[in-house]
Amino acid sequence: MCGILGVMANTPVNQLLYDGLMVLQHRGQDAAGIATSEDNAFFMHKSPGLVRDVFRTRNMRALPGDMGIAHCRYPTAGSPADAAESQPFYVNSPFGLVLAHNGNLTNTERLQDEMFRLDLRHINTRSDSEVLLNVLAHELQESAGSFRLDLDTIFAAVAGVHRRCKGAYAVVAMIAGYGLLAFRDPFGIRPLIVGVNETPQGPEYLVASESVALDTLGFKALRDVAPGEALFVDTAHALHFRQCADAPALSPCIFEYVYLARPDSVIDGVSVYETRLRMGEHLADKVACSIPVEEIDVVIPIPDSSRPAAMQLAQRLNIPYREGFVKNRYIGRTFIMPGQSIRRKSVRQKLNTVGQEFTGKRVLLVDDSIVRGTTSREIVEMARAAGALKVYFASAAPPVRYPNVYGIDMPTRGELIATGRTEAGIAREIGADALVYQDLEALKASVREINPRVTDFDCSCFDGRYVTGDITEAYLDAIERAREGRSTAAIADDGDSRQFDLNLNVERSE
Repeated sequence: MCGILGVMANTPVNQLLYDGLMVLQHRGQDAAGIATSEDNAFFMHKSPGLVRDVFRTRNMRALPGDMGIAHCRYPTAGSPADAAESQPFYVNSPFGLVLAHNGNLTNTERLQDEMFRLDLRHINTRSDSEVLLNVLAHELQESAGSFRLDLDTIFAAVAGVHRRCKGAYAVVAMIAGYGLLAFRDPFGIRPLIVGVNETPQGPEYLVASESVALDTLGFKALRDVAPGEALFVDTAHALHFRQCADAPALSPCIFEYVYLARPDSVIDGVSVYETRLRMGEHLADKVACSIPVEEIDVVIPIPDSSRPAAMQLAQRLNIPYREGFVKNRYIGRTFIMPGQSIRRKSVRQKLNTVGQEFTGKRVLLVDDSIVRGTTSREIVEMARAAGALKVYFASAAPPVRYPNVYGIDMPTRGELIATGRTEAGIAREIGADALVYQDLEALKASVREINPRVTDFDCSCFDGRYVTGDITEAYLDAIERAREGRSTAAIADDGDSRQFDLNLNVERSE
């Protein structure tokens, strides 16, 4: 999971891109980067770190131009923050290209081999985003035999990307001297939306991972980019759409609605906030069938993403809702922190209890999901230490039993607390008196009730069904071995935090 932005404006875009990254910071806290274009040249600054730490006034001044893209990177657990893998990525042949990517390719190794043996292109990092960039560059070269681009050749190149690349990808890219390109994989697993701002100088366009970026930057949402669709904004600010996939089918990642996206975003016509309210209603019905309601004195959310579900659950069951945990907002999300020891320490630093809400009470804690169970176990212990008589636990999502391969850093199957355990067994592991999980069909209904046109989802971390159809047991075994290797490497990492400033004078090929 990462955050991406692409802007074609009538004035300098550096501040717009910075402000947009700040709004999308929740989608990636490992690294950030901005690339802009002026007079057919690219200018780029990127580095590991939070957006506010990566960019200084001097960096912003070195990012001129009225077209640009930006990226905030979601970290890979157990891997060091490698400045070379910060995005955007750049390649100069056959056309100057800069690209940022949200998602994960599932056939990266095969594509790397094809790049080396057939396409004669060199991949310099371990990032699948660099692979995707080079695939796009090669397809542009194949489509534009005369080394001149038009709409047909650009969209034909995207079609070539769809034929070769498997997995999840939402992409923004700039082509030097031509314009801004964005496209979404044929299943629409990762979100992408486009908006417009009408100005006296003409329209400006913004493409972003979430609609909240459009709202805060003053753009009006036009629509979501459809699965398999590409859009191109040329240097005359004309907007073009074209379907580039043979058989597109919308299957958005349902975990976006559970946890990843901001509640004030709308993804594929579905309000994330309203979805979470519906999750609370469905979860309330499940709780009422599992725990005597009179045995619950108070409902307490685990901040922040579970609040809407917890509030709706409490209202539906007519149980008092209270804020029992105070969150330190200067600590990052524990879900994306590497290492169990760091995770355990960070929970105590991140949350503190409001004692009077626990003392002598039977509490129902509501969280958005349970992944490893480490955080849940710590929180249950904190509730008991604060004086709770009983601690019940409810998850707004079903048990997470499978890895996610489409851009969410889910642990290996052995690290997932739900693997090989019943709900009662998981309750014992986290120390709860009882545990209630949302049913998968109820979770799907929470989204469908808002937009019935969204009929299918990627729910692979819950049901093991991978919508791209190319994930095998051998593939899962391989990524788990690779993950274990990265975890070992991270222990010896020296924390290098180099920065990249690039002024790339790229002329349009004629």
